[in-house]
Amino acid sequence: MKKHTFTFMGTGAGCGVPAFFCECPACQEARQNPAARRGDCGAMVRSEGGILLIDTPPDTRHQLIREEVYQFDELLLTHCHSDHISGLCEMEYMMQLRTRAAIPTYASALTLAEVNQEFHYMNYALDEHCLEPFETHEFDGVRYTALPVTHAAGTYGYLIETPETRLFYASDTGRLPAETAERVRGVDVLAMDATYWKSCPAPQAHHCVQDCIEEGFELEAKKIYLTHLCMHYVEPITLVELNAYLEQYEGRVIAAADGMSISI
Repeated sequence: MKKHTFTFMGTGAGCGVPAFFCECPACQEARQNPAARRGDCGAMVRSEGGILLIDTPPDTRHQLIREEVYQFDELLLTHCHSDHISGLCEMEYMMQLRTRAAIPTYASALTLAEVNQEFHYMNYALDEHCLEPFETHEFDGVRYTALPVTHAAGTYGYLIETPETRLFYASDTGRLPAETAERVRGVDVLAMDATYWKSCPAPQAHHCVQDCIEEGFELEAKKIYLTHLCMHYVEPITLVELNAYLEQYEGRVIAAADGMSISI
């Protein structure tokens, strides 16, 4: 049986941690402690049979170098916001200089249309496939089901299933739509948007940490990983403070970190 690894390539929201313009306690902590730093959100599923990326944030090149990845096989996109796709332009060079084949790329019809508008000059480098809501794509022994989430139109989270593990990855979402919630109920791993601390100014698109944990418990997720962490809006929280807060959950809730990997 193939062994697969899920890696959090980046775990930060939008401007990352530290943000170049911010001097809050969380950003100051990250300047002093590399373990507290966060690049923009992306993920990777890797095995001996191939590598699949989820999203290409601005930090993709640095993330791939960190993970010693020289090429990947397929790409899933969650949506077309810049913090999730701005690294796509660099993938053109991998195609030109190494693989010499268009990159199989899967996303919603709306996301693909937006990618084609934004990156019209490199359409030849992408072998595009439209995923309809609740459609499943299989690669290297893993099933990826596109599930609508509460964010920009056309945004998906992905239910990732191996023979051993069910993992739902939704880096950008507010409270999940009812059908999506039922599809992911009881997952082994829930990796979900936890952008804000305490209060959420955009509940139609994101969670705060506490809302993510509450919904994860409602969904009976066995383990919850907080991702898309902003740390500095609306109320800053340092990683030390966040980890201390999460101790009450005795390992069931974990603040994901860049480069953190789990077997699936």
